[in-house]
Amino acid sequence: MTDVDTDSNAKAYSVSELAFALKRTLEDAYGFVRLRAELSKVTHHSNGHVYLTLKDERAAIDGVVWKGSVRNLSVRPEQGLEVIVTGKITTYPAGSRYQIVIETMEAAGVGALLAQLERLKVKLQAEGLFETSAKRPLPAMPAVVGVITSPTGAVIRDILHRIRDRWPCRVIVWPVVVQGETAAAQVGNAIARFNALEPGGPVPRPDIIIVARGGGSVEDLWAFNDETLARTVFAGTIPLISAVGHETDTTLIDFVSDRRAPTPTAAAEMATPVLAELRAGIADLSARLHRGGGRAVEDRRGRVENAGRALARVPDLVEMAAQRFNLAASRLGAGLSRNVAAHHTALVRVSSRLSPGLLLRPQDVRADRLGRLAIRLRPAMDRGLERAGERLVSLGKLYASVNPDAPLKRGFARVERPDGSLVREGGSLASGEGVRLVFADQTREATIDGTPSAAPPTPKPARPARSPTIPPAQGDLF
Repeated sequence: MTDVDTDSNAKAYSVSELAFALKRTLEDAYGFVRLRAELSKVTHHSNGHVYLTLKDERAAIDGVVWKGSVRNLSVRPEQGLEVIVTGKITTYPAGSRYQIVIETMEAAGVGALLAQLERLKVKLQAEGLFETSAKRPLPAMPAVVGVITSPTGAVIRDILHRIRDRWPCRVIVWPVVVQGETAAAQVGNAIARFNALEPGGPVPRPDIIIVARGGGSVEDLWAFNDETLARTVFAGTIPLISAVGHETDTTLIDFVSDRRAPTPTAAAEMATPVLAELRAGIADLSARLHRGGGRAVEDRRGRVENAGRALARVPDLVEMAAQRFNLAASRLGAGLSRNVAAHHTALVRVSSRLSPGLLLRPQDVRADRLGRLAIRLRPAMDRGLERAGERLVSLGKLYASVNPDAPLKRGFARVERPDGSLVREGGSLASGEGVRLVFADQTREATIDGTPSAAPPTPKPARPARSPTIPPAQGDLF
């Protein structure tokens, strides 16, 4: 048997068969592995998957985190982060590559967590989330305080006790878990829901928010280093105090919040004033106001008294006025006598020039003028009356010549239509048309070329001719 015949007895695999056989072998042998490595080439795909590379100083392996497992990761995959992952080894048959499908991921140590936190701080600071100008001032006297913390434990008791002693007001507690994978989401949701409350609604809107938690390790406080939580704090409109951990503990929301408190008790003191101190301050201000008012009144009283010393006394002013009045009164009688004497002298001087002839001379002048006017007025009036009479006679003759009733007395008749219009031509009358014949003594009805009309109407009495009236001659005015 030749070599060719021997080789022909071995089974021939297809490429796909070999690739999937290797895939099953790796998945069966390495169905669960735990790796410690450094992340590199981290890519967050738009479909939600995360592709990355796990490496150490001598080797590297590709890894993938499917979309459904991303939310279960303890840390966010970032370039250079040292992590411990668990998953299974599988292959990618289309490229003949093997990779690890990651199911869990956690930081390899505190140093890795702090390095990740430092990179996140640099990123948020570059975006302006830590700027002092973005910090909101705390209200001086809040009416409602919102507290986001665990409903059990010493933290909430310390805050409520401190607020009750300092500034009795309404406190609304939003219970959340403050440790673990869901802590960041619950705290962020509580902050967003507090900010979404409308003023005057059924649930009062807080004037200030306190996020509080007791002390713990870096891993215990890691939920408050979440990037989404930090952005939620920055986007809120209600002033927020961060009181997470002890005085030496620092989390990411401490840099974004409006004020950081070293302890939850200190946060309660920052959020509320001391009622007793306010009352004492008001009493002190009231006393200072009264003292200042008293000093102002005394100062003005002294000014008035000093100004009064420079003024004359009232009796002196009255005595001087009375003296001037008495002097004027003593001179008044003599002055009136002298005034009467002066007027009497002037009257005597003028009366010597007065006589009745001065009054009669103007009357004689006016009478003479009136006589001359009467002599000239009589002929003018006679001529005017004569002309008026002549004009009246001529008007009477003219009236008699144009009087339409004058021809009727000589046997003529006037033809009129029923409407009273005068018929001037016979051709204008139609056959059968009724007309009215006006005679000197009466009026008769007629029909043109036809039978006579019904009984004639009662004749109208003839109107007597008017004779011109000559007014009587006017008598002599003189």
